Amino acid sequence: MTLDAFPLRDTPCALTIVVTACREAATVGRAIAALLAQPLPVSYELLVVCPDAETAAAATATGCAGLRVLHDEGRGKPAALNLALQEARGEIVVLTDGDVWVAPGAVTCLLAAFDDPRVGIATGRPVSLSPRTTMLGYWSHLLTEAGAHRERLRRDAQDGFLVCSGYLYALRRALWRPLPEEALAEDAVVSGEVWEQGYLTRYVPAAQVYVRYPATYRDWVAQKVRSTGGYVQPFTATATQMRSLRREVLSGFWAALTYPRSPREFIWTLALFAARLHVWTRILLDVRLRRRSRQDLWSRIETTK
Repeated sequence: MTLDAFPLRDTPCALTIVVTACREAATVGRAIAALLAQPLPVSYELLVVCPDAETAAAATATGCAGLRVLHDEGRGKPAALNLALQEARGEIVVLTDGDVWVAPGAVTCLLAAFDDPRVGIATGRPVSLSPRTTMLGYWSHLLTEAGAHRERLRRDAQDGFLVCSGYLYALRRALWRPLPEEALAEDAVVSGEVWEQGYLTRYVPAAQVYVRYPATYRDWVAQKVRSTGGYVQPFTATATQMRSLRREVLSGFWAALTYPRSPREFIWTLALFAARLHVWTRILLDVRLRRRSRQDLWSRIETTK
């Protein structure tokens, strides 16, 4: 698809790009620069949503003419997205984060999915920048490649439901519904709501987004309890079609065992099984039984910045 063929080009605002960030002054400029390097439609706006003045200043310093900085109250990503979508004017909204950056051409590839009027939401492909030579780095590659990537490919080929990645996805603004602020996996909530409105979810692996994953076990557990724990909340009933403890055991076990390239990686895979059991145990205790709030469960993951 060429930009001239983009069906919303002649509207007052064809595209809104939303970058959510929190205390990410050191990385938000890189995220914005990668977005501005894309061949964007003529009519677009870029919204950066953040609670802190340092991130806002770093975003403004990029000099983007179409940039607006929105101040949120620091109540979490769901609240920040609700604010952004209230302000968004584009008919298609691309959502990403201030601590990741998109590959060249990623936005164009993502927008091409909406040439099909049946498509309501489309997701890009997270690519791990963590080194495969460490155990935690290896886990990030296994989970993104042997796990999420393969499963999304399979579901996309069958026109089935899939959960979009919060690192990079796009949707038709008219399909947005306000998020519950307690949602731990807001991308799963949005994906499910669009699907329930009768639209397809699409996977666009050519739309790559580069991500650093946790480098310490403590950070890794904290991130996984928060993101995976969202799938046991009532907001994500549809999303459990793609992720649950049962599905992880039944479909993920053999995929994980066939992923290692060496005896060391095989041992790391076995260690991942134990780590995932630890995560699901924490989820059972903290999310399902104790019903700890999002604010209690959320912690800043410094090693991903």
